This record gives sequence, C-alpha cells and structure tokens, in this order.
Amino acid sequence: MEAPNYTLVVNGKPTGPYTLTQLKEFKIKSSDFVRTPEMDDYKEAHELPELRQLFGFQKQNLIQYYGSFDQRLLAGALDLFMVSFVCVIIVFLITQFLNNRIAGILLTIGLLIIIPITNLVYHIIMESGPKQGTYGKQLLRIRVTDLQGERISPTQATGRNFAKIFSAIPLFVGYLYIFFNKQQQSLHDIIAGTLVVKDRLVI
Repeated sequence: MEAPNYTLVVNGKPTGPYTLTQLKEFKIKSSDFVRTPEMDDYKEAHELPELRQLFGFQKQNLIQYYGSFDQRLLAGALDLFMVSFVCVIIVFLITQFLNNRIAGILLTIGLLIIIPITNLVYHIIMESGPKQGTYGKQLLRIRVTDLQGERISPTQATGRNFAKIFSAIPLFVGYLYIFFNKQQQSLHDIIAGTLVVKDRLVI
C-alpha cells in the first residue's frame, strides 16, 4: 500500500500527508511547495522528479532567496570563533601534556597557522556536505549551492574557499561585490559558480 509521504502547502498552510496517487486530485502548480519526511525543507513541486513525471512539469531555474551580507558576516564570525575555540583548547591540552615551556610557546604561536588551515578544511567539508553549510551558516539558516541550487562538490567547495583570497585582496573589496549584483555573490562565489541562499520556506 502506498504510504502518505507528501505534505502540500495550500493557502499558506501545510496539509496532508498525501500519497502520490492522492496528489493527482489537486491542481498542483509547478511552484507549489511540497515536502516529504526525508527533506529538510519544502521544495517547489517541479524540483521533485516524481512530481515532474506525474504532472508533466518542466524543471525550472529556482528563484532563490539569497543570504545577505550581514548573515554571511555573522556566520563567518561564529565559525571562526568555534574553530578558534576548539583549536585553542586542543593546543592547551597538548602543552599541558608535554609540560615543555618552549614547545608550549611554539604551539601557541603556531595557532596563527593552525586556525586558518583548520577553518579552511572545516568550510570545505561542511559546505560540500549534506547540510551545505558550516554550523554558523546553519544557525543563520543559509547554505551554499551551485547556480542551480544543488549541493556543491568537494572540488567546488575547495575552489570557492581558496578563491576567498581574491575577495580579501585588496581591502576585502571582493566581499563588497555582494551589494552590486542581484544574486548577492561575492567575488569568490562568482569564480567558483556558487550561491549563498536562505531557506525558502519555514512552516
């Protein structure tokens, strides 16, 4: 027997769940929002392959809600704080274990290198992962996607994060480019072909 897995938004309110067969009774538009238990958020009907097949929808380019400059800045600050905190704690514990003053000083100075490298790896892993964003981005409900709104690959995430060098030099001008394009992309987003988008519907 077919399981009722689909929640449909009707007049701004979630209804259901419905089976795929029951959805046939609704005059669903391609832009109507639908959700299944496996999905983190609602999606437009044309995004689901089975609904495209059932209703004859064409997959469309999504109209995304883009992450703002202040959201991205705050997410970055939260991530840097979390990464720095973890690195400092680990280095502190290691220095206590070594009980060597010179080694402790060298490791402490080494944090200037350890923290940026750890932060880089952390961003690459998290942005290409299932949640499509770091913990800071998740708290602000924004995520990194490709230009079609899909999850990016580790290679694309690596390119995006290394391209932040160009956004930072000179004087972080590349980050300010977000104010001059409709998709609110920083320079490194344009180089890597990525977007930072908001969750589109929260019910």
